[in-house]
Amino acid sequence: MSISSTLEKSTGKKHLTDNNPETCWTSRQGPGQHIHLTFEKPAIPKRITIIFQGGFVGTKCRLEVSESSDRPKWQTWTYIHPEDANRRQIFDLIAHRDGLPVEGIQSMKLVFEDSSDFYGRITIYDLKIEGLLL
Repeated sequence: MSISSTLEKSTGKKHLTDNNPETCWTSRQGPGQHIHLTFEKPAIPKRITIIFQGGFVGTKCRLEVSESSDRPKWQTWTYIHPEDANRRQIFDLIAHRDGLPVEGIQSMKLVFEDSSDFYGRITIYDLKIEGLLL
């Protein structure tokens, strides 16, 4: 996993998936903050679960996918539109099969195009991607 930026060491990327509700990742300010995930094997993502901090929500998120993880060739797959809320939000991706390679993907990028924060910062307490490994 890689990220576009981190506000400070105590809010680093390891906190995105540590299952600790007391820790979080916070980006620096500015547009185009993103999270880049790679999978060991080709995968079909089916659901994304995110807990944001209210006021620091990526309110428009573009999901990009690539069949390769070495040198990704990104293609926009779909968009999700999280609410500006401090609660678990679940986005089913099953309905968005169009544009997803049949063989699965090895990389996925969540690009936050808009933020509820005036400065464009994003804060996430938990991120989970569910699906099938092929």
